[in-house]
Amino acid sequence: MRRSLSLAFVCAFFALVTLAQAQTVDIAVGGNTLWSPKNTTASTGFIPPPEKGGVYPSFSAQYVSGASPFGINAEGAFRYHETIYNDFQPYRPWLFDVNGVYTSRLANKTRGDFMAGVGAQRVLFYNSGNCLIPTGGCRVNFNTTHFLVHFGVGIRYSVWRNIFIRPEAHWYYIPNNVEFHSNNVFRVGASVGYTFGNHPAKAKPAAQEKPAPPQPQPQPEPPK
Repeated sequence: MRRSLSLAFVCAFFALVTLAQAQTVDIAVGGNTLWSPKNTTASTGFIPPPEKGGVYPSFSAQYVSGASPFGINAEGAFRYHETIYNDFQPYRPWLFDVNGVYTSRLANKTRGDFMAGVGAQRVLFYNSGNCLIPTGGCRVNFNTTHFLVHFGVGIRYSVWRNIFIRPEAHWYYIPNNVEFHSNNVFRVGASVGYTFGNHPAKAKPAAQEKPAPPQPQPQPEPPK
């Protein structure tokens, strides 16, 4: 699956770079972590765990056409190391989404990216380990895919020419996320990216023409 996603993003990268001659394309990679609420009231064993922690590499591509502040954004993130589901079964989550994006100049060298869209969460479960319940009863999970709704914001700062850094925060609402405790998952982190093309500069007011200085009037000749 990693190879398929990597190939798709490489193809998208070259397609977007081709379009960047007249528009703006941003390519970025980053590092993140997840957070979600934890069930603190359940008294039974083997409850769904919270979906949080870990290191999540991310990658994104963003396209904005001409002088318009609106564009499209595609991004993905996955847990770098496998983790253990309820001390029993290794797993790794993937998150990917496609968004409409609004980008705006906030200050000198600073822009805001505000996005909303849809995507999916893919959870890969691997061969189960040893069940710690003496009588058995450990539930084995299988790979799952869930639809999600995504909202995100990033504040980018141009550090040198077309290179930028972007702290960012994302909220995923994942209906029927039954493998974990909550349908709400948050991702926070930062990206480093490169802009192909230039963001439209802020329009400057037209300079007003200064009135021409008065011309000297010819003096009448004295009578002879």
